[in-house]
Amino acid sequence: MKNIIQNINKAFDHRIRLGIMSVLMVNESADFNTLKELLGVTDGNLASHTKALELENYIVIEKQFIGKKPNTSYRTTKEGRKAFQDHIDALEKLIQKR
Repeated sequence: MKNIIQNINKAFDHRIRLGIMSVLMVNESADFNTLKELLGVTDGNLASHTKALELENYIVIEKQFIGKKPNTSYRTTKEGRKAFQDHIDALEKLIQKR
């Protein structure tokens, strides 16, 4: 029998990474403060989890200045969107197998 959890992606195991990807899947992009507020996380937690997703090539981090203030924004890559959708599909199949 096929392993039902083989398509569950370890990159999305942590609730913060799951939250980041969930927000980015339904928005074109989100900035640091928006993600921090929506997810209720510290600066360091958000930075480390976004970096982990960037290393997997699931998100792109863009840094710029708006006026004199730095602004960091995030968006999913095509690969990230597919990987997250595959992860969600695997979870749905797991739930349906109960």
